[in-house]
Amino acid sequence: MTFDQMLERVRYEGAYPTRERAAEAVHQVLSALGRQLTGDERVYLAQVLPVEAALTLTAQIPDTEHLTGWGFVKDLAARTGATPATTRWDTGAVLAVVTRLAGPDLLARILRRLPGGYALLFGQAELRRPAPAAA
Repeated sequence: MTFDQMLERVRYEGAYPTRERAAEAVHQVLSALGRQLTGDERVYLAQVLPVEAALTLTAQIPDTEHLTGWGFVKDLAARTGATPATTRWDTGAVLAVVTRLAGPDLLARILRRLPGGYALLFGQAELRRPAPAAA
């Protein structure tokens, strides 16, 4: 997929009026994800993204504080000056396309690396194992 094709898919997913608005969402969300994702999963994700998107992801230095999915949305909203609702929408539109590019195996690895709450941002069910019963 080229970067232009990625922007068109994000534009469709997010119902954005312009490619520029879709590009803004892509750069904001991938920058934020680049601050959270580390390890081999970061490298492998960069390899499946179009070059421009990969550069946005990898240009970020990972934060030492790992945010939950909701923390990710709140942090991105604060950085961009958008509302949490708009930021959640943007995140969903961008990560829906990233999900398709990553494929199920890489996506599962990414979700295992990130704290709770990210599966929903990627459009996946958040499955949790039940806690063991107390004896």
